[in-house]
Amino acid sequence: MSNYLEITHMEKEFPFRAFLNDGLTITYPHFHKEIEIIHTKSGKVNIGVGQDLIELAEGETYLFSSGVPHYFLTSPDSERYVFQFDLLMFDEVNLRQAGEPTLFDLFENGEPLSRNWPASFAKKITELLMALYQTQEATPIGARFRMEALLHLFVAECYQFLPPKKEETAITQPAAVKYQETLDQLNLVFDLIENHYQDSLTLEDAANAVGFSSYYFTRFFKKNTGQTFSQFLTDYRVNQAKCILAAEKIPMVEVAEKAGFASVKTFHHVFKENVGVSPLKYQKNILEG
Repeated sequence: MSNYLEITHMEKEFPFRAFLNDGLTITYPHFHKEIEIIHTKSGKVNIGVGQDLIELAEGETYLFSSGVPHYFLTSPDSERYVFQFDLLMFDEVNLRQAGEPTLFDLFENGEPLSRNWPASFAKKITELLMALYQTQEATPIGARFRMEALLHLFVAECYQFLPPKKEETAITQPAAVKYQETLDQLNLVFDLIENHYQDSLTLEDAANAVGFSSYYFTRFFKKNTGQTFSQFLTDYRVNQAKCILAAEKIPMVEVAEKAGFASVKTFHHVFKENVGVSPLKYQKNILEG
């Protein structure tokens, strides 16, 4: 089964999110550039990491570095916390001292499974993760300052106490380094979409951004994202429209224009086809919910 690049939808200004999944939520093999941390709230969680299967017991944590392929099998009667963040949210250039590994290398070479960590380190990481989740859910005044502080504490603890990867838990498939070139190429495309989704973007524009022929780019993009370029661009515009509808009370023609749709008629049709309700109905549900 192929490993698809997962595009995590996080705010550019604060690329962090945390959520709770039950054991019936499965995912197919995928990888992404963000760091992902799984912490078992209850039961046992079955994780596929590369070609290995790992049973994560209650209270245990697993840390996926950038680019590591993974998936989740059905795990009845379990719940897991999921934390994802982009390393770009840290000012690594100014904060990392001479002789310290890069953040990428820190997590790539660190032991991912908490049962192999020092007990005091595992306990501290669990406390930080729970504080992160609770702060996100409670959203007190200054929540983002608190979450950013907690994430910096998490990184500092990892620098000091995260042990090197144990031989038996090494990923049997090539990990992040092999995917780095692909990630870099795809990021060029994602940057193009992020900066020009309101324009008339074409497949040829995206292919030119990475120096590929249209034919090769079509195969490359579908293989690594699981979607065609057109599908991905449409999903991106629909997600932009959702954000606008949730935040602004403006005419639908303006929503369509700001989200990158050629006409309000096209916007209405595509939105309803993808979301299941009309834009107006979606906005009403959000505002009344």
